[in-house]
Amino acid sequence: MKNTRVIKYLFSAFFVVLAAASCKNGDGAVTASGTFEADEVTVSAEVSGKLLSFSVREGAEVRVGEVLGQVDSVSLYLTRLQLEQEIAALESSRPDTAAQLDVMRIQLENARHELDRLSRLLESDAATQKQYDDTEASVTVLEKQLISTESSLKRSLAGIEARIAGLKIQMEQTDDMLARCRIVSPVDGTVLSRYAHAGELASAGKPLFKVADLKHMFLRAYFTSGQLKDVALGQEVAVTADFGGGNVREYAGKVSWISAKSEFTPKSIQTDNDRENLVYAVKIAVENDGYIKIGMFGKVSIR
Repeated sequence: MKNTRVIKYLFSAFFVVLAAASCKNGDGAVTASGTFEADEVTVSAEVSGKLLSFSVREGAEVRVGEVLGQVDSVSLYLTRLQLEQEIAALESSRPDTAAQLDVMRIQLENARHELDRLSRLLESDAATQKQYDDTEASVTVLEKQLISTESSLKRSLAGIEARIAGLKIQMEQTDDMLARCRIVSPVDGTVLSRYAHAGELASAGKPLFKVADLKHMFLRAYFTSGQLKDVALGQEVAVTADFGGGNVREYAGKVSWISAKSEFTPKSIQTDNDRENLVYAVKIAVENDGYIKIGMFGKVSIR
């Protein structure tokens, strides 16, 4: 019975040592391997039309906001001119409500003064009742006309303003489309691939070129669950880039991302464990001195 317990203990100890050996190298450092990557952005055409110019060159450095091409925008420009003319015509057709209403208010005020004068004359029999009644009726008519005209002018002005507002929205949409005719770089980086040339027809959504920031790259390495306890966000680590033929270069790296989900070891990654082992992807940010290339093999060491 005692021998059985000893054997079980020795087997347990053996597997613990074996697991530790798979996670750490001879000097006690946790190591993992992977490939170097960069944040790549594929820039696509936002409008359809002929590429009047397209100065993108593979390998060229570009700056964020730099204009690299232009899609034909003549039709959009003409549309904008037409909208400007329509807006100008509507603005000139605005009724001069103040002037029109002022004239009617003066007429009404004069009629009321005349009614007051006739009222006094009527008391002294210097005016007839018919004169008073006719003037009173005129005042009533002018009051109603003033209210009706004011309401009509407000409706007319509101309709014109609504049409102008709608045209201005169309103009803003046209301006947005005109801006989209300019092909600009969304980031600072290096052009990796070019998919179009000047003179070709571009359609909205068609990829034009791919750009990536190669100065700030990262190594996507894979750690086992046993190794993950030694990895933390923001941790400074040593990264080695393998240039082949035993030529390596070491860089300072920092853990910038740890996957929350495990996955099977990618076929492109070689590990000492079986292919079926589950691993966690970890990104290690590295400042590139120009030697690291996308897809290059690398290792990370954590002490």
